[in-house]
Amino acid sequence: MSTSAVVVETDLAPLLDLVREDLVRSPGAVDVPRIVRVLRRQGRVLGAAATLELTSRIRDHVDGLGPLQALVEPGVTDLLVNDDGTVWVDAATGLHRTDVRLGPAEARDLAVRLATSGGRRLDDAVPWADAHLPSGIRFHAVLPPLSPGGAILSLRLPSTEQLHLDDLERLGTIDSSSRHLLQAIIAARAPFLVTGGTGTGKSTLLAAMLREAPHDERIVIVEDVLELSVDHPHVVHLQSRHANSEGAGTVDLTALVRQSLRMRPDRVVLGECRGGEIRELLQALNTGHEGGCGTVHANTAADVPARLEALGALGGLSRGALAAQVASALEVVIHLARRDGVRVLEEIALLRRDENGMLRTSTALRVRGGRLEEGPAAQALSDRVAGAPIPPGTAEASNPEPASPRPRALRRRPA
Repeated sequence: MSTSAVVVETDLAPLLDLVREDLVRSPGAVDVPRIVRVLRRQGRVLGAAATLELTSRIRDHVDGLGPLQALVEPGVTDLLVNDDGTVWVDAATGLHRTDVRLGPAEARDLAVRLATSGGRRLDDAVPWADAHLPSGIRFHAVLPPLSPGGAILSLRLPSTEQLHLDDLERLGTIDSSSRHLLQAIIAARAPFLVTGGTGTGKSTLLAAMLREAPHDERIVIVEDVLELSVDHPHVVHLQSRHANSEGAGTVDLTALVRQSLRMRPDRVVLGECRGGEIRELLQALNTGHEGGCGTVHANTAADVPARLEALGALGGLSRGALAAQVASALEVVIHLARRDGVRVLEEIALLRRDENGMLRTSTALRVRGGRLEEGPAAQALSDRVAGAPIPPGTAEASNPEPASPRPRALRRRPA
């Protein structure tokens, strides 16, 4: 290692303090002239290569993710710092631990700085924060004593590229059959939910599907933290606002869904249903706003009704009232899962009311062994999307009636 490199490594922390002081005196970018000026005040001179390296590292600590910046690579979706200082990365191959380790003070300083850059307060009085950073990163942090050790940070990185349905087919999330069906769902303006566990690609699939909406439609997206990036010419984003240091100024998702209805939307999109705002979304979809959609956390498609009932209860809806609202407002559930580190489409189901009037899901298509199998609701789904045929490759029905032919809309096309 060269002498300059040793100097860069050894003196990074003190130089950070000096650069921050210089930024207070003279706001602006962290660039080479600023770093050279700070070094000269110390009577030091570095070579061109070492100065460029130092400037990049200082910029990472001032404007970027500091010690985590080097972990930001193509394919990385999440950076996680645990309370013991270990750092984990979630990428295409799954979650794995890195060699980076943060001390308690280092983790806390990074968490506070990132929260501040996202316009959120994070200190002993408010020991957690959820923010959207200027770089597009979704940030969440929890400080001690809520965490038993050091600060806990969770960073969701924005995709470096906007994936289309064709891209998801290439990555193995969907196949050609399901891709055509998802396009048909959008074309038919069927209201739908994309469901799945954490990190299964719900937002990615939702954004890819919304890209297929006609370009003369106006899409209004409501989110707690901006996450959906849709490649469409007419998209409007609304983001909730947390309380300020005095506890005032909160604007929640419920209020934003109401506001979205006054913005002449063709499609109302709720980025993630996580509370009582589900009531406003259902009311919106029941007043002529077709094609609305959103995401919901659920372990399986069959668990979606129970999840919706729990969210409806937060909005003051009884089970019966929720079932009545959903029956006429939401139709399709598109469920994702993660198998061997790969995000895949697992099931497409329809939301229905059973003989007791309660909400249930009925499987239309399920992926097994890489092949689509029809379920009891296959014909109903086919009818809803105007008979859009599923291309070659669809398997035989999973529970076929021996004397009944395949539903016409789901038959294989002639080779």
